[in-house]
Amino acid sequence: MKLRVKHLKTETGGPLVAIINEKDAEVLDLHAADRIKIFYNGQIETAVIDITESLIPKGFIGVYDEVLASLKLKNKDVVRIRLAKKPLSIDYIKKKLDGEHLTKKEIDQLVWDIVHNKLSQVELTFFVAGSYCNPNTLEETLLLTKAMVKEGDRLHIDSKIVIDKHSIGGIPGNRTTMILVPIMAAAGYVMPKTSSRAITSPAGTADTMEVLADVVFPLPKMKKIIKKAKGCIVWGGALRLAPADDKIISVEKPLMIDAESQLLASILAKKNSVSSSHVIIDIPIGPNTKITNTKKASHLKRKFLQIGTRLGMKIKVVLTDGRQPIGNGLGPALEARDVLKVLKQRPDRPLDLERKCITMAADFFKLIGRKNGRALAKQILSSGKAYEKMKEIIKLQGGNPNIKTEEIPLAPFEYDVIAQKSGRIRAIDNLLIAKLARIAGAPQTKGAGIYLYKHIGDTVRKGKRLFTVYAGSKSKIDYVKQVVDEMDIIDY
Repeated sequence: MKLRVKHLKTETGGPLVAIINEKDAEVLDLHAADRIKIFYNGQIETAVIDITESLIPKGFIGVYDEVLASLKLKNKDVVRIRLAKKPLSIDYIKKKLDGEHLTKKEIDQLVWDIVHNKLSQVELTFFVAGSYCNPNTLEETLLLTKAMVKEGDRLHIDSKIVIDKHSIGGIPGNRTTMILVPIMAAAGYVMPKTSSRAITSPAGTADTMEVLADVVFPLPKMKKIIKKAKGCIVWGGALRLAPADDKIISVEKPLMIDAESQLLASILAKKNSVSSSHVIIDIPIGPNTKITNTKKASHLKRKFLQIGTRLGMKIKVVLTDGRQPIGNGLGPALEARDVLKVLKQRPDRPLDLERKCITMAADFFKLIGRKNGRALAKQILSSGKAYEKMKEIIKLQGGNPNIKTEEIPLAPFEYDVIAQKSGRIRAIDNLLIAKLARIAGAPQTKGAGIYLYKHIGDTVRKGKRLFTVYAGSKSKIDYVKQVVDEMDIIDY
């Protein structure tokens, strides 16, 4: 059947989808969620079909941006369609739902179909659910990791030692990457850091680095930056590294599912795709983190070590204190200020952030085989070498290397949260304080967020500030005030 293209001028965000009129569907005996092959100018693409009574006229086919781009179509082009078979991986998803184990061939096919948008959102969701309800074996996880790497681009670096780190997350602040990269690069080691944007936190590393420099680069440009500075801090989402991971995460997020196997494969695939040889995994433990107790953390640690070793990496997993935010600033601009304060060794720098970075740098040096790592990390920081290296990286990434800390703009509206009594800080709820910073506008508004004056164990006097909220509008501040009254964010 021949149909004329109608561009729907929107995207699905992944799956290839087309829409036809119900009268045309009747002729071909097509049903919603069937697949069709679309033929145009010697090219073929497979899409999931949807059926409409009135949105698309008879004789037309509505295509979303992904299909239009794949076949290089224009509005009103004529295409030919016919019924197509469902992907092989549908049978493998059913197999996983039944609790059976998948082979290398089956996992490879699944990942290929995910990367090439051959699965509908519903089918991908069932794969994620199947892996969550029927956890993958260690072998399946290893195969999934390798398949993710294989279906993406790779950054090949001519160096015996390529170091990297990853935090499981769940802790606001915690901008260790932006201090560790310049420390390790100043010590002469290659650290090509691809970082994420925030999903539920006030800022991701990429959001914070973007306050100081560009973070979106193609792989060749990233490689040039690394060659000159030995390090970089870029947004991983702009690169095609283990792209199946991003599609899986898009399903996990609304379901609030974090399947262990996919967590392991996701992290290690991205490390493997940038040629990492020595990796530190940070697992924060706390009541309001992803990993709430030492038993779970130790289990995850063993899995990381087993899979990482089989991928040829040297891995150290550190279990860290996740009871409260790390640093004082929560939000891109405020966290960037914290980072510069540590690198410049200012008296008002957040010492908890500095201590964690020194400890992790010492772990790196030990993993590499260097002695006296803690002393070396301290010396690189105190001498200004780390700050000079960060300036070099900022300049290479298109930023102003001489920006002063106070020149980083904060959102114009602010609200001080005052202690209503005297006491000692017993707890800070990571989830609630992150939520409050996001209500204020972080990370979309770079200058929005929260500045903390107190941490667990600190004494507080009645009438003194606990924290200041920065927001981009008065209406947001009004909402912040309302939320503060309803939430017990800090217990003292």
